[in-house]
Amino acid sequence: MLTGPEPAREPVRPGALPRVGGGRYGRPMTETTIVPVTPGSFSDAQDAMSGGGDGHECQCQWWTMTNADFQRTDIDGRAAAFRIEVDAAPSPGLIAYVDGDAAGWVRVGPRTRQIRLSKTRAYAGATEEPWDDADVWAVSCFAVRREHRGSGLNAALLDAAVAFARENGARVVEAYPVDADAGRKVSSNELYHGALSTFLSAGFREVARPKPHVAVVALDLTDANTDSSGDER
Repeated sequence: MLTGPEPAREPVRPGALPRVGGGRYGRPMTETTIVPVTPGSFSDAQDAMSGGGDGHECQCQWWTMTNADFQRTDIDGRAAAFRIEVDAAPSPGLIAYVDGDAAGWVRVGPRTRQIRLSKTRAYAGATEEPWDDADVWAVSCFAVRREHRGSGLNAALLDAAVAFARENGARVVEAYPVDADAGRKVSSNELYHGALSTFLSAGFREVARPKPHVAVVALDLTDANTDSSGDER
């Protein structure tokens, strides 16, 4: 496990991501790009989600369905719902490619399209934003294939997600990360929410703590004094 503060990150825009990995992680330097999923890259998104954890079974539909609807669908049904999302606009998320291979995924989009968020008790009363505001976006899911974990890919995906939200008119980006330092063991599957430390390093502020290990964080994109990483210019 890495210790100490993370180095400052440069702003990242989808499709123009600097290299990640390399000497700090004891790995060869790799070339990473992060781009929105398109109908032509649907299978790449599935590959990125299928490298460990519940991603393949979920098809990134957990937040888009009520619990009853989710339980009524099988993997094929969820994959069909995911394809409908990918065929529409804006794209429901971004794929990270490492040396041309699909390696990671992040869901980012209007909160109003992720209906389970408002029905989740821990979040419902914890947000500062009205649930019917389509200009509030949410980063709600990360998936990184096992062979690429520990390389900084989650941080790069988050930076790209914020840039994508900004470019598509989002006013605020909200998220619901877990705090691995809250005195409770966090399972690897729980980390699909993202780690609180990653969001704080990207300039998000904590707005609520509905559970000791669960935070609600937000980044205001209307502040002219911040860049896409939340850093002061």
